[in-house]
Amino acid sequence: MSNFADKILFLPERASTFAEKVDQLHYFVVGVTMVSSIAVGLAAIFMFFRYRRRVPNQHTEYVVPNLPTEFLFVSVPLVFFLLWFAIGFRDFVFYTTPPKDTYDVYVMGKQWMWKFAYPEGPNGVNVLHVPAGRPVRLLITSRDVLHSFYVPAFRIKMDALPGRYTQAWFEATKPGTYQVLCTEYCGLSHSKMLAEVVVLSPEDFEEWLKEQKRGRLAGRQDALADTSLVPPVARMAEQGQRLAGTQGCFKCHTMTGEPHIGPTFLGMYNREEKLEDGKTIRVDEAYITQSMMDPGAHIVSGYKNVMPTFQGKLQGAETAAIVEFIKSLRTPNVREGASQGPAYEPIQ
Repeated sequence: MSNFADKILFLPERASTFAEKVDQLHYFVVGVTMVSSIAVGLAAIFMFFRYRRRVPNQHTEYVVPNLPTEFLFVSVPLVFFLLWFAIGFRDFVFYTTPPKDTYDVYVMGKQWMWKFAYPEGPNGVNVLHVPAGRPVRLLITSRDVLHSFYVPAFRIKMDALPGRYTQAWFEATKPGTYQVLCTEYCGLSHSKMLAEVVVLSPEDFEEWLKEQKRGRLAGRQDALADTSLVPPVARMAEQGQRLAGTQGCFKCHTMTGEPHIGPTFLGMYNREEKLEDGKTIRVDEAYITQSMMDPGAHIVSGYKNVMPTFQGKLQGAETAAIVEFIKSLRTPNVREGASQGPAYEPIQ
């Protein structure tokens, strides 16, 4: 039945856990509206012949519906709309709440290509490799203008915004190659901004990672043989630490848990911060990125708004590297002025 519905509705194949939820709601909404439309159409045709004018100057009878009839015509559509809302809200919560064990990949849109970066080090242009059967979280940003990352087979779409990180997640259900489109007009070559997601079995994905690491290490050895070249960075966190140093982050932020001009980086990621306006906010990738690009948006209680903006100074990949560096400083139960948990050893 679903295959027949896919054909008449021109739906692409389903290749993620979320796609099944979206399509079931799609079938339900379209099915009810089609049945309702047919019923209204048949009723209109019936009344056209049943109550047609039979004699000259005949007037249509004025009908006043009774209360049960009005209640029926109002309550039945209302029940369906509320049911659609309930199902849609459930699926919305599912889609916007990534599991805790997601595999993170940084995605950057650029006129007119998609770039992918993995915390372990591999990078890709217009080709994203992911394992099947494991949740993958995409941390999406843009280097220039608005883009939108869309994978029809996964039924996921998320905007890519300059200077900010948005997120989307999926769990691919079967190996294969799936098309990626940009669904936000971004310039002359918008229609050519294509990429693909290559879904591998868990074993093949681990082998692919090992091949990437072997190739990266070989490239590093070649670079070390020539002192005029800078060795490539092995991990995003390492690059992030170096960038934080060159950008002057350590003049205001520490890695020891001690408070300074700004909050300490140690244990910052994923904790709740109290803001000057009394609200609280969770420190995630989006908050860290926004703090770099628009420092005055959310001021942590007890600190002054003295941080300069890095808008236009950092590229998407550099921002992602600093975020990964801060994430690498996670230590349980660490707050400003309290150095509980193991001490952090800087990356060499």
